[in-house]
Amino acid sequence: MNLSTKSEKELEFQDTYLARELFGPQERNLDLLRNKLGVEVNTRGTKLVLTSEDEKYLEVACNYLIQVYELLRAGHSLHQKDMDHALDLLKKNPRADLKSLFAESVFAVSPKKTLSPKTLGQREYIQFIRERELVFGIGPAGTGKTFLAVALAVSYLLQGSVKKIILTRPALEAGEKLGFLPGDIQEKINPYLRPLYDGLNEMLDFRKVQELLETETIEIAPLAFMRGRTLNSAFIILDEAQNTTPEQMKMFLTRIGEGSKAVVTGDITQIDLPGGSKSGLIHAREILANLDEIGFVEFQNQDVIRNELVAKIVRAYEEQEENK
Repeated sequence: MNLSTKSEKELEFQDTYLARELFGPQERNLDLLRNKLGVEVNTRGTKLVLTSEDEKYLEVACNYLIQVYELLRAGHSLHQKDMDHALDLLKKNPRADLKSLFAESVFAVSPKKTLSPKTLGQREYIQFIRERELVFGIGPAGTGKTFLAVALAVSYLLQGSVKKIILTRPALEAGEKLGFLPGDIQEKINPYLRPLYDGLNEMLDFRKVQELLETETIEIAPLAFMRGRTLNSAFIILDEAQNTTPEQMKMFLTRIGEGSKAVVTGDITQIDLPGGSKSGLIHAREILANLDEIGFVEFQNQDVIRNELVAKIVRAYEEQEENK
């Protein structure tokens, strides 16, 4: 007969006020450890006794509490979204340094725009983009994955770190339906690229955007236009990547040249490929996830910052799908 054994850890936090903030109202933050890690948590004033049959999760829980306490002591204001995402991050990577993520604050994109990451997921995303040549941002609408990528691209261009920006996305209708639209090829593909133009116009003055487009310092084009090119000293963003095929994704990734940075964004719950084709984004995540040089950021519902209503809508649809 096997008897389960539980490991136990005890933590004490000196500052009573910060300990209360760490535990959360009605111990809401401690409930995260109970629900997500299965760790039992008992409070004794400012002391915590943690027990679990899984030593790995017990260590994650202790690491989480110690790091979050230090952030609170350093004066950081943590929202519930931050607490939730911090635990998800440490569960995935126990060696993650939350302090380095919170060091990212307001940064200047252009004379017109400054930005500050709103969630821990956004902080991790920005840090990965700065540190690595290739980053995948995967998650639901409203998490800022495309907006932040465009912001960083503009920042890099204005600083002279890259010579051009290339924004691309697959045009699903680029087959026979596109031929029935009026106008030349540029006018036909513009509806698919409109969100990228909108992002640029929020970062820069309209005239500056037009100037950069005319000189091809900024290029916005369908993914098919990338074939056969090698893109050096460029900041390249592939948007709506869930609607690429594995062949298209491979073609795009092998375009990355010297001195370039690439960001791939998409939402794997919004795949519109015909005939049940496999998404190139899912395929890339399966075969590239173990490469240390590539950053993968999985945005969660708690990273949705466009509007609280958007987060509730996303949750409602997910619950409906689960009930099916």
